[in-house]
Amino acid sequence: MTGHRRVEDLLRELAPQVLGVLVRRHGQFDACEDAVQEALLDAAVRWAADGLPGNPRGWLLTVASRRLVDHVRSENARRRRELVATPQAEVLAAPADAEPDRDDSLELLFLCCHPALSGPSRIALTLRAVGGLTTAQVAAAFLVPEATMAQRISRAKQTVRDAGFGGLAGEDHAERLRAVLHVLYLVFTEGHTTTDRGDLTAPDLSDEAIRLTRTLHALLPDDGEVAGLLALMLLTDAHRPARTAPDGTPVPLPEQDRTRWDRALVEEGAELITRTLPRGPVGPYQLQAAIAAVHTEAPTAEATDWPQVLALYDLLERVAPSPVTALNRAVAVAMVQGPDAGLALVADLEADRHLARTHRLHAVKAHLLELAGRAGPARDAYREAARRATSVPERRHLTTRAQRLDG
Repeated sequence: MTGHRRVEDLLRELAPQVLGVLVRRHGQFDACEDAVQEALLDAAVRWAADGLPGNPRGWLLTVASRRLVDHVRSENARRRRELVATPQAEVLAAPADAEPDRDDSLELLFLCCHPALSGPSRIALTLRAVGGLTTAQVAAAFLVPEATMAQRISRAKQTVRDAGFGGLAGEDHAERLRAVLHVLYLVFTEGHTTTDRGDLTAPDLSDEAIRLTRTLHALLPDDGEVAGLLALMLLTDAHRPARTAPDGTPVPLPEQDRTRWDRALVEEGAELITRTLPRGPVGPYQLQAAIAAVHTEAPTAEATDWPQVLALYDLLERVAPSPVTALNRAVAVAMVQGPDAGLALVADLEADRHLARTHRLHAVKAHLLELAGRAGPARDAYREAARRATSVPERRHLTTRAQRLDG
């Protein structure tokens, strides 16, 4: 690992810890976040030139605190009135590393997933404040101009500026934790298969989602759904080396070279979900991880234990019913009972207007029609799926499938 990369990784790890301390001490999320960003920029330059300080966390905390004081003084001068919420003396009086063992990352994650924020704003603020990505990086990940993303993040910070930590007990804790898990899963899935760009994947987003979920799991090691989500991410991301052909088009799971899967991630994810499931109660992330484990542990596609996959989907549909779950279950039904049984379920799902607008329903229908030996309808369904796909590589892959059935 290069020195530059080591500094970058360390800054990303320390950023939420330092921001958490400032927000807990002083509130004013937006001012604290700006101060931490300035401290990170200073550190990136000075540490790369001079080497790491003896206490990197304390160094960042001291510099960020001073930047916060500068901000408060500037506001004070501009408004020509006394400080109200964050006295300078209070900021400077607190030793930079007075509580070195306390990690506020969980509270910070909860704050970034505040109920008052929209879904996109939660994701953006989480990536910026907890993930340590710059506004430009977050904007690039979501294919929007940096100015647009800056406005979105600024509005989000204004919304939560005085919320502070708290509300992490009882029913509110469970609700906020569900929101945090949902945001982390959205970030991961966007990285796993991007919705609108030239590449199939955005590995930086997947990596960041896994890193944040690892952090959350370390803070809440006994939470089954946090462990389930982490296992699901690890088992899914293990396929990444075999998911794309040299030209960037996706390679379906049955056709992947399983020797190219990341065995370390497979073993870690499988061990985690195996250890977690018996604890109960079982939630949707644990069930999805269990399904991924069954697929991943099969030595070949033909050796997949489809009856077990179907049983898990039956349970998942009872625990967390959704059109996407029903569509995936239709594939399992087809593999156990035959393609016509799966196609009957897909036909029922075509009444769901939201699902019918996506390319996935048509791609599944095409695959099952092909398995049933109906080349003409399968070709038409592949073309319809290609027409609706937003990812260029997926569109190319589906078009190739249709052309293969021509004649």
